[in-house]
Amino acid sequence: MTLHGRIHFVNFARKLTVTSIFFLIPLHFLALGFNGWQIGFVISAFAVAPLLVAFPTGWTNDRFSISGVIRTSLAAEAALLAVIAYARSFPLMAAAFLGLGMANNVLDVSINSLYYKDETEMDQNRKYSNYVFWVGIGPALGVFGGGVLTRFADFRILFLVFAGIMAAVFAGVRGFDHERFHVVPFREYRRNLARKKTVLFIIFIFVLATHWGVEGTVYSPYLAQAFGLDGFGASIYMSAGLFMLSMAAFLVGFLKFDVRVNRRLILGAMLLSGVGMIAMVQRNVYVSFAFRVLHEISDGVLGATLTLVISRLFERRSIGGSAGLLVAIQISGQMLGAMVYSPLGYRAGLHYPFLIAGAVLILDMIYGAFIFRRLEY
Repeated sequence: MTLHGRIHFVNFARKLTVTSIFFLIPLHFLALGFNGWQIGFVISAFAVAPLLVAFPTGWTNDRFSISGVIRTSLAAEAALLAVIAYARSFPLMAAAFLGLGMANNVLDVSINSLYYKDETEMDQNRKYSNYVFWVGIGPALGVFGGGVLTRFADFRILFLVFAGIMAAVFAGVRGFDHERFHVVPFREYRRNLARKKTVLFIIFIFVLATHWGVEGTVYSPYLAQAFGLDGFGASIYMSAGLFMLSMAAFLVGFLKFDVRVNRRLILGAMLLSGVGMIAMVQRNVYVSFAFRVLHEISDGVLGATLTLVISRLFERRSIGGSAGLLVAIQISGQMLGAMVYSPLGYRAGLHYPFLIAGAVLILDMIYGAFIFRRLEY
């Protein structure tokens, strides 16, 4: 298997397991008796973990081994998923999700670093659209498979199956060290992040990431409340939308890389993503699903194009640590979204987080129109 093939396989597996849980887990928490604040806290524990490990992981990727870090995080994810299968108390669940968030971010940053550092000659749109396709198709299949497992078994079986998948990936995938490493002084990372164009972009992706907090806390409960969908029905709704996300990212690869065209794609996708999120709050499940698909297609385009932007913001020698800091900032946005939208949704109404998050995405698009005229990449 080629280096790209191994990277895509790991991305597929990790997103099939961990990201699928992110969409389905609120239903499990409700069944355990967790309230809105507790659900938001556990999701935020998963989200805050990258703040602890993202930069150290990226710095390690720049200076030492990537392969060893990837394999360690795969083993840790398998073990923590097994712990979650048997966890019932709020403190244990929060601790397990903190650990899972750390392991997942270590894997995320390391795989990103390896892909960014790779210098395979190919069109950049195609390179990063393929990457986001495999990142997206994993949760599309995982959410559907999770819905099937929870319908005919229970969440414990779901977590144990996912733990087995990660253990199998750990045992079967080897050999990632193909890059030269460099001694990168810390001041270089400070310079990278302090540049005006980077600061402007950081604000953009931080605001964008807040809407992930909606999807991890109130998405599946909203589908249950608004349309009477059980775990299986919600999984079909969510997985079909995620499949469209991955296909949209894949199709970006058929467009030849052009900075001006990509900027238009980013802004147009941001607008439609916000519109889709707002308009999915419908009484008719089919109309709601149509707008959710619009949101997911837009997010697929954003995933491919913004990953490409990040790959070109920094030099390859220091992109591990610099991109790791960007990941931590994105996750901070997700954490803020979870802590704000979860209590709001469970107190005021589960539809409000979608309305507000969609409006925030549209405002972020307006800000993006301002910064992308000044951002060279």
